[in-house]
Amino acid sequence: MSDSRGQQTSDQPPHGGDRPPARPPEPRERGGGILMGRPFGVPVYVTPSWFVIAALITWVFGGQLNDVLPDLGGSRYLVAFSFAVAFYASVLVHELAHTLVALRYRLGVRRIQLQFFGGVSEIENDAQTPWREFWLAFVGPLLSLALGGIFYLAMQAVELSTVPGVLLTGLMVSNLVVAAFNLLPGLPLDGGRMLRAVVWALTGKPMTGTVAAAWVGRALAVAVLIVLPLVSASRGVQRTATDTLVDAVIAAVLAAIIWNGAGASLRNARLKEALPGLRLRDLARRTVDVTADTPLGEAMRRAREAQAGAVVVVDGRGEPIAIVRESAVRAVPEHRRPWVAVGPLARDLEPGLRLSADLTGEDLLNAVRATPAGEYLVVEPDGRVYGVVALTDIEQRLTAAVAGR
Repeated sequence: MSDSRGQQTSDQPPHGGDRPPARPPEPRERGGGILMGRPFGVPVYVTPSWFVIAALITWVFGGQLNDVLPDLGGSRYLVAFSFAVAFYASVLVHELAHTLVALRYRLGVRRIQLQFFGGVSEIENDAQTPWREFWLAFVGPLLSLALGGIFYLAMQAVELSTVPGVLLTGLMVSNLVVAAFNLLPGLPLDGGRMLRAVVWALTGKPMTGTVAAAWVGRALAVAVLIVLPLVSASRGVQRTATDTLVDAVIAAVLAAIIWNGAGASLRNARLKEALPGLRLRDLARRTVDVTADTPLGEAMRRAREAQAGAVVVVDGRGEPIAIVRESAVRAVPEHRRPWVAVGPLARDLEPGLRLSADLTGEDLLNAVRATPAGEYLVVEPDGRVYGVVALTDIEQRLTAAVAGR
């Protein structure tokens, strides 16, 4: 009882249960970290991982300040922490640049997160044209470059050997590094999105651009893992074993972030490309109708004979009132099935468990997310039963699409 409507069926009991669909989970407005505010109506969160990187910056930068400003003593760590906060304020400005352009193009922005090694703007929709995609990506590094220039000009008004001078120098350098790093042409970096836009414009195929930028991103991840520690080691300064270990860890984390981000970008692109072809009519299983007091063994026999993939409980008038849950069927041993009625194994048909057979793509996924369940009754516009769709069927179709099969 596990095959789709119209396909060859088997005599196995339903499978799956009430698991969530293989869909990237809906980002939560709550639980994203500490809410810091809502500039332009977009919530900004600081995740717990930020405190880890802030502590690391404070430790490393505080140690460097001891060489530049030895008179600071222990207060150098307070200055270093101030730098960490100011640096991430610059990162927030970078992300707000993306946000403003996304809002200008009416793409929607779910939230901004400040986290380990940077920030993320969760933009809800894709740009409709390559040019908009390019500008949406480029505006962040552009603003980081502008901030670097502003800090450079501010440096001219202070002594570099003072606390303001050191902070401004650090912010100038860090913003230039952020801009340069984000301009690297590989997903999930801004430069990767720019490359995607260029390839999209040249080929007319956004998926081709995504594939190219994702593979360049993976190559960048490997390069960061190998090259970054070598560059640090070749600077000609005396380094401790701790310094070498820190560089290696940072390189590994950055490489993992880039590699995983490139893969996630590719999977999401494949998913979005496959969504228009996700049709509920193609996924629905044949059904067999039984009353609530029918033994499970008898219901399964009827399903096998009818080559049905689901069992629907009907009332005395033949109206569907519940769907037998696959997880409940699996929990009943074979030898007990003749003595167990299907009624207690079924879930009543709440309004959200009736889905129109005409649902497709994103509308189908939204309907499933609105009422989580293991199975749904699929009905025609006039109310006639078309079949039953199991959540596992949607999972398998989406998983195959993401894997490129």
